Amino acid sequence: MFAFYADHFVLPLPPGHRFPMRKYSMLRDRVVRQVPGITLVEAPRADDDMLHLAHDPAYVSAVSMGQLDPAKQREIGFPWSAAMVERSRRSAGATVSACRAAWRDGVAVNLAGGTHHAYADKGGGFCVFNDAAIAARAVQRDGLVQRVVIIDLDVHQGNGTASILRDDPTVFTLSLHGEKNYPFRKEASDLDVGLPDGCGDDEYADALIQALDQLFARFSPQLAIYLAGADPHEGDRLGRLKLTMEGLERRDTIVFDTLRDRGVPVAVAMAGGYGNDIDNTVAVHVQTVGLAARYCAKWRD
Repeated sequence: MFAFYADHFVLPLPPGHRFPMRKYSMLRDRVVRQVPGITLVEAPRADDDMLHLAHDPAYVSAVSMGQLDPAKQREIGFPWSAAMVERSRRSAGATVSACRAAWRDGVAVNLAGGTHHAYADKGGGFCVFNDAAIAARAVQRDGLVQRVVIIDLDVHQGNGTASILRDDPTVFTLSLHGEKNYPFRKEASDLDVGLPDGCGDDEYADALIQALDQLFARFSPQLAIYLAGADPHEGDRLGRLKLTMEGLERRDTIVFDTLRDRGVPVAVAMAGGYGNDIDNTVAVHVQTVGLAARYCAKWRD
């Protein structure tokens, strides 16, 4: 299975910044040690033409040149740097590459990505460019597929993704998220499932199964992009849900089984994770990558 990474492009964040930048290099190190059958590839850089598939050219230019309005830069949550721009371009390129590899192999992974709070004309919530929206349109432009589903299981609603793709009938957006969590102003996905604070393993699995049933009753995707956030974990400081490691394994298994049974290739992005203990966040992501690799092997059988 191919896994694309860009963790060596590190943002120079101030001391005490709450974004867990270190998790990406930790994840790649542990994947190398613990997940057999992985081919690691440095993420390519998304160029302007690719970014323009989902973003306004004026926004892309302002980000690239460091000319965003200070309020819009604060909304992203990172100080501007050339490294921020490069990493954001690489993260988008990684998801595009994972989609192309998944179309060929059944399953592929971006070891980052899931930047679903980025709108066409602004960023937000540590998201600069919306990799899933860009990737969906890139593979359509490639002529690989016509219909894509984005299954967003980060604990936070994919507001930017929903906004960008609102009027696009060729991309179905599904978001299963904490109802009372950020963003407090939600956008309308094609299918939104808001969950109560404290939601546990069984309640989450039931809601997910019902949501996937609704998805396939309404849409016939040829490719899936799966945002497998670690932040529904019970140890996440921003998540407010109570999924255990076993519950998250069950979540991923439900998604992979459902897609494999229907012959839908899937590109996986890691999305959010803000554990009180960063090792727990990384463990959730490693578990997802390990499951993805096993499903990739099954896909070839």
